[in-house]
Amino acid sequence: LLSVSCLGDCQLHTSCGIQKCTTDFVSLTSHLNAALEDFDLEFCKALRAYSVCTYRNSKVCRGNLVYHSAVLGIGDLMTQRNCTKDGPTSSTNPEMTHDPCNYSGHTEAREHQGVEKTPPPTYLFCGLFGDPHLRTFKDHFQTCKVEGAWPLIDNNYLSVQVTNVPVVPGSSATATNKITIIFKSYQDCTDQKVYQAVTDDLPAAFVDGTTSGGDGNTRSLHIVEKVSGKYIEMHARYIGTTVYIRQLGHYLTLAIRMPQELVMAYEESQDLQLCLNGCPASERIDQSGHLPLPVVGKLLPWGATAHPRSGYTLETATTKCHEKMLVKDIYFYSCVFDLLTTGDANFTAAAHSALQDVEALHPSKEHWHIFPRSGGGGVGRDSKFFVSLGLLCLILVAYL
Repeated sequence: LLSVSCLGDCQLHTSCGIQKCTTDFVSLTSHLNAALEDFDLEFCKALRAYSVCTYRNSKVCRGNLVYHSAVLGIGDLMTQRNCTKDGPTSSTNPEMTHDPCNYSGHTEAREHQGVEKTPPPTYLFCGLFGDPHLRTFKDHFQTCKVEGAWPLIDNNYLSVQVTNVPVVPGSSATATNKITIIFKSYQDCTDQKVYQAVTDDLPAAFVDGTTSGGDGNTRSLHIVEKVSGKYIEMHARYIGTTVYIRQLGHYLTLAIRMPQELVMAYEESQDLQLCLNGCPASERIDQSGHLPLPVVGKLLPWGATAHPRSGYTLETATTKCHEKMLVKDIYFYSCVFDLLTTGDANFTAAAHSALQDVEALHPSKEHWHIFPRSGGGGVGRDSKFFVSLGLLCLILVAYL
């Protein structure tokens, strides 16, 4: 009796196709990235395909608990993602799902054509904000002068250039007031598109007035305005790249996520890229991640009495930054440094939003926070940063 019962049960599970339905759904969604704008659209398409597959197996899977769990799970996910029951569905045919203008599909296409399994793409993050503070693709954190125009990225697919201007007269402190981005033409996915933002002019369109590249239906490259004149996103699906640009106060910030294989696709003449190799040593203000503290409560040098004072002490700057950032990582210390240097409270918002952009775009949660090494007498997790204010007021730094 036991063997007959087992045989019947096994036959029931064999005829029920729920396992293939689930496998197809996982295959359709495993490459999706929640940080990208089209995530919900693609996820809902995959859910509908999953639902259709379960419906087709409803009779043969009637007594299968896994089937009924899957049906309930699909309903819950559709509610969570606000998916409509009617709408387009994803195809489970590899030939049909391959989209040459969707970078996440490139790996699947290579897997289908060759037998070898291709690992998922590795993504890298770069960000620039504040005085300016740079987080490179290698997760190195630097603070630089870099006045004038400098290339952040310059590879075969994308060029990003920033222009930095002095913030405080008589100081080497600079901040970004112009960003130029060139999306280079790529197959049938997009023509070359140029985007430019300057202080008080953060457009939601490319310089030619368009908001997308290539076929408008595929949306292989497009701009999304999140906050009018203050925050835009650019999504380049064909190269798996996302760019955030914000204006906070009088200056701009930038964050970008890009596949490693494309980041490394550049010629020898394109080696000056701040996002890739960091700032030249002569342009760096920090020392191994430590930021020199500007003089607090000390008269400025002779001839500099007309220069504006920051209006912040170490204590008030620390309190102000702590309102936005609870973790005392390099973003927190950069906030304090910028307040003491410039007195502009907008730099607090810049540091906070820079960290938010990291959390949205950086692929590794364990690397979101960066802490400088101890020692060096500057701003750092284990440095003397929080010793008495009176002692710090005696520090003389050549930064100002």
